[in-house]
Amino acid sequence: MQKSDVILHPEWVLTPKGLRRGTTVRVHAGVIIELADAARHPEVPVQRGTLLLPGFVNAHSHAFQRAFRGHVQWTSHPADDFWTWRDRMYAVARGLDPDGVEAVSALAFLEMAEAGFTTVGEFHYLHNQADGTPYADPDELARRVIRAARSVGLRIVLLRVVYAAGGFGRPLSDGQLRFRTRSPDEALQAVARLGSTGDPLVTAGLAPHSVRAVPVDWLPELRADVVHAHVSEQPAEVSACLEATGRTPLQVLADAGLVDDRFTAVHLTHPTDAELAIMRSSGARIAVCPTTELDLGDGFLPLAARDGIGLCVGSDSHARIDPFAEIRALELHARGLARRRIVMGEAGVQASLVERLLRAGTEEGGRALGLPVGRIEAGAPADLVLVDLDRTGAVGVPPLEAVVFGGSPEWVRDVWVAGEQVIRDGRHAHREAI
Repeated sequence: MQKSDVILHPEWVLTPKGLRRGTTVRVHAGVIIELADAARHPEVPVQRGTLLLPGFVNAHSHAFQRAFRGHVQWTSHPADDFWTWRDRMYAVARGLDPDGVEAVSALAFLEMAEAGFTTVGEFHYLHNQADGTPYADPDELARRVIRAARSVGLRIVLLRVVYAAGGFGRPLSDGQLRFRTRSPDEALQAVARLGSTGDPLVTAGLAPHSVRAVPVDWLPELRADVVHAHVSEQPAEVSACLEATGRTPLQVLADAGLVDDRFTAVHLTHPTDAELAIMRSSGARIAVCPTTELDLGDGFLPLAARDGIGLCVGSDSHARIDPFAEIRALELHARGLARRRIVMGEAGVQASLVERLLRAGTEEGGRALGLPVGRIEAGAPADLVLVDLDRTGAVGVPPLEAVVFGGSPEWVRDVWVAGEQVIRDGRHAHREAI
């Protein structure tokens, strides 16, 4: 063993082969290099009442929206909905200068780290000054967001958004000028720059915002190793797409050649059966954001979307930042829709449900972001979360079931990203400064 090695000995470890006890995890240079019988390391005492999980992956985030949490839980409008919420969001976006973007992003990322997230996919569409004028550095705000994530210690995939229209055949509104992308090439060049920082914990992908915000003839050019897009979040979006193109949103994206195993459809709350068939055959994934979708009244991911399609989760608008709430909602919402229990589990296999939900919060999110994270095994990045099971709510409950159906950010004790400890005893060392 080298002096720089770190050996962890939790009471329980979740591995790709299931839950293990009496196992140590050895980390070197940011990578897990060994899972071994604890008897091989008698010098390392067991941490009783703990469970080691892969770090959670937040596959869909708009960090700046953390700025107005709680400020939109009232309305003067008789029929408040997603679209009226969006108008208020635009006002917040217009008021943030670069320092403000960095500060609120750091706050969101700090909360993520303390909740157990180790990776964030940041769906970033603040590009310009409030009046639409570019910054001297066209990547100014993206770099501020990246710097915020790295100041906290998170791994980040900056998903550079393409936003060029205010709807089908409509120009951008004043509130959307900050989001403007002037050409496909502008976005592709930005992705190349942002993915070449030299920091191994920073990568970049491409994000056509939605079919309503990107001209259809741009879409075939928007190719990258990681591509995300909002798809069918609102019924009005689907109706407008059908009227403008004669096709549904996912069909438009598929016809442009974007829907393959590198593609993630964010939300897909209102899909057709044909669209779900495209998702299954392509190997694409869905990023579900249950707490935001409930907050905005979007609706529920249909039952059929849970069959044969990889699911990951995101906290999106950050009405709440809680990976445990996101993953259990996948199953609980399904139960409400189906009016029965155990929808996403395999009959007769005790841990199949909770392990699937945990994969949605970890490994599937990593795949959606093009990263080999979300597994505790030799060779994997040491992105880890130690959960405290020494809690009244966990007494008498199997470890995984306790965490999935009863856990919360307050249960997170320690967090490591690439082997570096960023959270100790539930707190970030630089919480006050951030």
